[in-house]
Amino acid sequence: MKSSAVYSESDQDPFLYTQSIETPVGYIVVGATDSGLRYVKINPNDQSVNERTNAHTEQAKDELVAYFNRQLTVFEVQLDISGYTDFSQRVWRALIDIPYGKTISYLALSEILGDVKAIRAVGTANGRNPLPIIIPCHRVIGSDGSLTGYALGLDMKRKLLAIENPNKYAVTQTSLF
Repeated sequence: MKSSAVYSESDQDPFLYTQSIETPVGYIVVGATDSGLRYVKINPNDQSVNERTNAHTEQAKDELVAYFNRQLTVFEVQLDISGYTDFSQRVWRALIDIPYGKTISYLALSEILGDVKAIRAVGTANGRNPLPIIIPCHRVIGSDGSLTGYALGLDMKRKLLAIENPNKYAVTQTSLF
């Protein structure tokens, strides 16, 4: 669900509305159609976007700000995941059901979807999630509890998990003195 391009109406693309949001993990750009939120892109250094907002981008901004302030545990913004495979959409709907602050393994997610042999396909769909954070693909970890397989990098995965469960995932430094 990631791409480095930012779309505007002049691109003749379905991503008609965009908005940038400054967050603790960098700038986030959200894109939406009239039907709902279409993508979330994290760009830690760049806030440049040709902003043209709509109700979906505004709601996503409000909800993401609340999420990063630990005031929101469930996103309610309308999503537009049309055009993706049925399997990917099933995986993403299952991801939405993972409770805030909890994690599951790729194997457990495959079992929830009814096919343990589909673990690689589940991982692939998870990695193609166009709406990271909103669709919480960061909550999927290795069967041994390790942080594995995150398209935005393991450091970003750790940061997001630490927001939701600081007792388990916060990185602490020990003093040398």
